[in-house]
Amino acid sequence: MTVFNFDRQPATPTMPAPPRADQIEIRVNADAAWLPSLRVVAADLATRADFDLDEVADLRMAVDQACAELVSAADSGAVLVCRFAMDRDRITVTATVPVSGPTAIPRDTFGWRVLTTLVDEVEVLDGADPSQGAGCMLCLRLGMLRQAAPR
Repeated sequence: MTVFNFDRQPATPTMPAPPRADQIEIRVNADAAWLPSLRVVAADLATRADFDLDEVADLRMAVDQACAELVSAADSGAVLVCRFAMDRDRITVTATVPVSGPTAIPRDTFGWRVLTTLVDEVEVLDGADPSQGAGCMLCLRLGMLRQAAPR
């Protein structure tokens, strides 16, 4: 399932509020087969925001690593929600999956080291989600600032 949320429909208990105009939200099955699509979106948005080529490549790799971590922790049949928020000199990526219980992303791995090297900020959020019944949500938020002056 792939959903691009660009509409302005009101939120319902089963559907979160649509993203603001400067945000894009993509929902895919929590499966590694969808990671290339998320990488392409990340690279395209960074390019359109005038990030330089190195920053575009770093963001693409960071999104891949973050989403791969979440896919490996996700419940079977889960949906990965990836929201890209663009600001003047910043892109924030928030990726979320449902998990069956409290789940930690290991921070002593090579993958974590790579992730924290590629972007300016990495934050792990987790907690109960009433819409998931007794389940929890696991979220990784990445922040990248544009280093070069826009063209």
